[in-house]
Amino acid sequence: MNIFVLTDNLAGGNFLAEHGLSYIIAHENKSILFDTGHSDVFIKNAEKLNINIQTDIDTVVLSHGHWDHGNGLQYIKDKTLITHPNSFIKRYRKKGTLNIGLDLSQAEIEDRFNLITTRKSYKISDSLFFLGEIPRLNDFEAKSTLFVTENGDDDYIIDDSAIVSIENNELNIITGCSHSGICNIINHAVQVTGISKINAVIGGFHLKHDNEQTKKTIAYLKFLGVKKIFPSHCTELPALCAFHKEFNFTPVKTGMNIHIT
Repeated sequence: MNIFVLTDNLAGGNFLAEHGLSYIIAHENKSILFDTGHSDVFIKNAEKLNINIQTDIDTVVLSHGHWDHGNGLQYIKDKTLITHPNSFIKRYRKKGTLNIGLDLSQAEIEDRFNLITTRKSYKISDSLFFLGEIPRLNDFEAKSTLFVTENGDDDYIIDDSAIVSIENNELNIITGCSHSGICNIINHAVQVTGISKINAVIGGFHLKHDNEQTKKTIAYLKFLGVKKIFPSHCTELPALCAFHKEFNFTPVKTGMNIHIT
C-alpha cells in the first residue's frame, strides 16, 4: 500500500502545506482520495506528483465534517463520496461563532457527487473498508468536547471515522483526526474485519499533550504490537515527542509517499 501525502501541516521539499489533511490511498488496484484539506493545495501537490485528481481518482472518503478535512471538496466533482450522515451539520467552537463545518451544504454536495452516507462500515473493495461510526468504549478517549452543534448541543463529532486496509492478514489503519479516539478506531477496525494484527496506524491522532491519555494510547499500541506509526496533522509536538520516544517514525510531510509493507 502507498499513501501519498497531498495535504498536511508540515511542508516537504517544494510542496505546499496547510492546516489540514488529504491523502491518496493506493492499495492493490484501487486508489481513493481520503479527505481534501481546506483549499486546492491537495490538487496542486498532486500535480507535482503527476497525479490528476479529476481524472485519476473516482472515489473520495471524507473522515468527518470539519473545514480542514472537507472544504477542498468544492474544487472537485463527479465522484463517489463516502462519509457519515452527520458530516454536513453546522458546528462551532463553544466560544466561537464561526462555522467550522463544511462550506458546502448537503444539497450542494449531492449535486456535485454520488453521495453515499452510512453509519455502518462500508466495503470499498475486497481489502479496503470505511469504518463508519466508531463505538466509544474505552474510559480515556472522546469523553469531552470543545465543540457544539448548530442546535447548541455538545458536538462529540460522532461522524469521525477512518479507513482500514487488509494486507498479509494484517491491518493498516488510516485516520483523519481521531476525534473518536485512535484506540477506539483500532478496536472497531478489528471488529469490522475480524483481524487482530495491526501493522500500521497513520494520520491525525488528535493528541495535544504528553498526558495520561497519550501515555495510555502509547501503552495500548505497544500492547497490540503495532509495528509502524505515522502520527500527523492534529498530533501536536508534546504528544509527538512522547510517541517518538517509543516508536521510530519519520515525520509526515506533504509530498511524501509512505510505502507500507
